[in-house]
Amino acid sequence: MSGGDMAKPLLGHQITEGDPSIAPAAGRTIGVLGSGDFARSLAIRLVCSGFKVVVGSRNPKRKAGLFPSAAEVTFQVEAVKKTDVIFVAVFREHYSTLCGLADLLAGKILVDVSNNTEINHHKESNAEYLASLFPACTVVKGFNVVSAWTLQSGARDGNKQVLICSNNQEAKRTVAEIAQAMGFTPVDMGCMSSACEIENIPLRLLPAWKIPIFLALGLFLCFFTYNLVRQVIHPYIREQKNKFYKIPVEVVNTTLPCVAYVMLSLVYLPGVLAACSQLYYGTKYRRFPDWLDQWLQHRKQIGLLSFFCAALHAVYSLCLPMRRSHRYQLIETAIKQAVEKKMNIWVEEEVWRMEIYISVGIIALGLLSLLAISSLPSIANSLNWREFSFIQSTLGFIALVISTLHTLTYGWSRAFDENQYKFYLPPTYTLTLLVPCAVILAKVVFNLPCIQQRLLRIRRGWEKGRYVKFVLPSATGEYSSGETSSNV
Repeated sequence: MSGGDMAKPLLGHQITEGDPSIAPAAGRTIGVLGSGDFARSLAIRLVCSGFKVVVGSRNPKRKAGLFPSAAEVTFQVEAVKKTDVIFVAVFREHYSTLCGLADLLAGKILVDVSNNTEINHHKESNAEYLASLFPACTVVKGFNVVSAWTLQSGARDGNKQVLICSNNQEAKRTVAEIAQAMGFTPVDMGCMSSACEIENIPLRLLPAWKIPIFLALGLFLCFFTYNLVRQVIHPYIREQKNKFYKIPVEVVNTTLPCVAYVMLSLVYLPGVLAACSQLYYGTKYRRFPDWLDQWLQHRKQIGLLSFFCAALHAVYSLCLPMRRSHRYQLIETAIKQAVEKKMNIWVEEEVWRMEIYISVGIIALGLLSLLAISSLPSIANSLNWREFSFIQSTLGFIALVISTLHTLTYGWSRAFDENQYKFYLPPTYTLTLLVPCAVILAKVVFNLPCIQQRLLRIRRGWEKGRYVKFVLPSATGEYSSGETSSNV
């Protein structure tokens, strides 16, 4: 980045988000100890936000050209003397090299921005370790969840939240002012004991996606093996036909819709189980089992993976006619018909089945696309709760019903054709219908007036077996109290 680019602000200085009580801190002098990538990005962002920056380095002459011209690059001792708020942008193993500055750092605010290479790599967090080395300083943990790229490009291109924790409220407020002036949204995470959790956040790889991904992979392997046996192994054993060429495209394309369809039904199955639990126990205050609670929390990821598999299925289906094997089969079929002198091979039932099958599939994919788009935070934040619930719940269930019609249209009457059973194994689509049909049937039952009203009362706080007091007027005009069960 050139010096001109460094001097040009990336964002305006107006504060549009965050706590309005936090006053802008731009104009004060901020110290940065370190000359690595993060330290350079931090200095650039601070300069562009209107701060005076003093960078402390062990080799200031060699490192000066890496920082913006507006930042002063000097020795660490000089940098510490010129500021009261200092960002410590060095690795944990190098904290001890700063011990010689302990007397100068006394009473100053140290902002620890470091991270570890492994989750819970040390018994104590980096911030707590830094505080133990400099007990006369006030240590604040912050800015470790923000990448160097986000600092350089501006908060608009990354997560705007800056997680902050410290045992000193005034120090947290000072750092929050700096973060807000830089265009970020400070989030108070409490005392220093939260530093370990904050340091683990950047090291987690898609924590909410692990279970859904393993679930999708497990379903894919099961359906892939099932389809491999039916489409490849069976003809090879029974008819000595080599159809292993089907594995890369046809078998995968048969597997993907099965996974997408079952995953979509698994989005709505935990809601059915939760409703059954509430009806059975007659209360909404009984906690769900841990496995059901986890299932409910992962519905968004399961739905997005369902859409991903459905989109891949659509692409694979469009590519089916492009295969060389398909062309050979068309030519072979044409030659066979010419030899047999068949002039008309039009089958009205098959034509209608495929037309309806493709049309319903396109509608189902369109609804899944809408569900996926509305799951994006930028879209979801623009919707009120009723709109979001309508899309995710009502339209989602409609997508499940249309996907079921898509599957039934594909099967048509094949489930009753004995030639479709390979090794006595039914067609794959018949297996995929089990869970979705159970969900649809349960939804229909829950919509019956008698059950729907009872479920609605429970979700509004009514409890079975709870006694409530009531007051009745007596014959003399006086009132007498009593009690009755709320389930009467």
